[in-house]
Amino acid sequence: MRGPCTRGRADLAVVVQVRERAGHGFRTVHLLDDPYAAVLPLGHPLAGKEVIDLNELAGEQRVGSEPSGPCLEPVIDSCAAAGFSPDFVIQSEDYATAQGFVAAGLGVGLMPRLGLRNRHPGVVVRPVRNPEPVRVISAAARETALEQPALRGLLDALRDAAATAGPSDGSAAD
Repeated sequence: MRGPCTRGRADLAVVVQVRERAGHGFRTVHLLDDPYAAVLPLGHPLAGKEVIDLNELAGEQRVGSEPSGPCLEPVIDSCAAAGFSPDFVIQSEDYATAQGFVAAGLGVGLMPRLGLRNRHPGVVVRPVRNPEPVRVISAAARETALEQPALRGLLDALRDAAATAGPSDGSAAD
């Protein structure tokens, strides 16, 4: 793990991690699993399905919402497990713009549900399975700071926020 914590400038960081990466004086506290969902333009042939098998998106051009890093890894890994490599035709660094590209018909997207709180009116969102990409959101805390009441309070607040942030019914469908 690299960043402000390892440089001694922070006692806690909220991180997206794909695999266990803490250590070297840090403890990772799981906050939330954030599953990805398919984002399709209105009228897409798969838009009427309740759930989409990931391999059904194999031939589709892809709108990327994460240019690189730990938020893109679950997408790449899940597509590989489904037997294909995604064909990114355009990239965005934010979910609202990526949804706009999807609505314009430039491709389909896979975006984390937390990034889909504000939906573009020109898209439909469907859960994905076989496999379902998931990003893991955690807090990485400096072990020497874990006894500080303020840090413990912050961790409690982050856990409470994470408990209310996820979809209440587990559905990403409209």
